Amino acid sequence: MKTITCAFIMIIFITKIHSQIYEINFAGSGASTIVDSVLVENLTQCTDTTISGNDTLSLRSTTGITHLIFEENNSLNIYPNPMIESCIMDFKANFDGKTEITIYEITGKTILILNEILTKGIHKYSINGLGCGIYTVEIKSEKYYYTKKIISSDIAVHKPNIKHIETALDFDKKNKTLNTIKNIRSVSNMQYNTGDILKLTGKSGNYRTVSMLIPTNDQTVTFNFVNCTDADGNHYAVVQIGTQIWMAENLKTTSYRNNDPIPYIAVDTSWFNLSTGAYCYYNHDINNYFIYGNLYNWFTVYDIRNIAPVGWHVPSDSEWTTLTTYLGGISLAGAKLKKNCSTLWHSPNIGATNETGFTGLPGSYRDISGPFDYIGHAGFWWSSTEHDIVTAGFWQISYGYLNVNTGDGTKTGGLSVRCVMD
Repeated sequence: MKTITCAFIMIIFITKIHSQIYEINFAGSGASTIVDSVLVENLTQCTDTTISGNDTLSLRSTTGITHLIFEENNSLNIYPNPMIESCIMDFKANFDGKTEITIYEITGKTILILNEILTKGIHKYSINGLGCGIYTVEIKSEKYYYTKKIISSDIAVHKPNIKHIETALDFDKKNKTLNTIKNIRSVSNMQYNTGDILKLTGKSGNYRTVSMLIPTNDQTVTFNFVNCTDADGNHYAVVQIGTQIWMAENLKTTSYRNNDPIPYIAVDTSWFNLSTGAYCYYNHDINNYFIYGNLYNWFTVYDIRNIAPVGWHVPSDSEWTTLTTYLGGISLAGAKLKKNCSTLWHSPNIGATNETGFTGLPGSYRDISGPFDYIGHAGFWWSSTEHDIVTAGFWQISYGYLNVNTGDGTKTGGLSVRCVMD
C-alpha cells in the first residue's frame, strides 16, 4: 500500500514539475540569422535580465536570476533512476576547482550540500537514504553547471548520504588524448509563474526585434530582424503587432532622408509662427531626448523629404485604427500599448500591460504657443492624415485610462512620432 501511495505522489509531482519549467532557445531570420543577445523582461513580475543569444532561457519557480554553464551532452548520469535504496551519479568536471553538490526536495528544501575540490575528469558518487519522492541534484562550479531529477521509491527511512567513489580521466583511446567538452551553452534561470508576460528583445548587430511571449511549453523564439535606421544613423527596435510591424520606440531623427537638417526651435514665439517643419525635445532637456525621442510639428511629418527611415512611413489614421482594432478596439487598446514596470508614467498607470511590446511612453507634447505640458501623464503621436488646413490626426494614451484617444491636433503642436513598416 505504501509503494502505491509513493508512486501516485511521484506522478503528481512529475506533472507539476513539468508544467513549471520551460526552456526557450533563440534564432534569427530576415536580415540576420545570428542573435547576439536577448533582453528578457518579465512584465508581470517586473524583472529583467540580458543573456547571450546562444543561451537557453530556463523559466522556473526559483528565486532571482542566475547565469550558469550547462552541458548539452550527457555529462551528468544518474543510475538506476528511479532508485530504491541507492544510485550512482557521475559527471564530468571541465576544470580544477571548487564544486558544490546540492540535493533538494520537491518543496525546495535542501537535503544535502557537499563542497569538494575536484580535479578535471569524471567523478563518481554514490547517493543513498533518499525517501520516497522527487529530488533535484544540482552541481555547480564557477565553470560548469548540471542539474537532474532523482526519483526515489524507497519507503524506508534512512539518513541521506552522498559519497565520492572515484575519479577517472576522460581519455580518448583512439587518439590518445583527453576528450574535450562539446556543445557548452549557458542556461539562464528566471523566475516565472504560469501566465506571466515576457517581452524578449533580440539584438543582432544594429538590428533589434521585440517578441512577446506567454510560454506554455519548450520552444524556439525566432526574431525577424529588419532594418529601421533613420537619416542620423539611429537604429530602432521593432515589433510585429497583428499584421503590422511598428517601431517599438519614438523617432529621434534630426534630419530628413536626404540629410537636410530639421530646424530645432527653442523660442516659443518662433515655434508658434511656424508653417514649416521643426523639432525639439521636451523642456529642452537632452535627457528627455534619450528617453522619449523628439517632438515634431506636423509640417515635419508632411514634408516630402520624409522623416521616416527608409522602408517605413508615418502611419495614417486608418493604420492607427488597424492597430487599435486588432487590440480589441479603441476602448481597450491603450492599456496594451502602455509601458508598465516603469516610474516614467504617473501613478496609477491604469491597466498597463504592454502586452503588445509597443512600449508607449508619456512623452507629452509641446503646445502650439510653445510651452510644454503633461510629461508623465500622456503620450501623443502624429498621424499622417490631414484633417483640414489647420489640424491633422493625433493618437493619445494616458496614465488614467484604458483607452486610446484620437482627434484633431493643431499642426503647430509638437508631438511624438512612431513609424510603421511599408
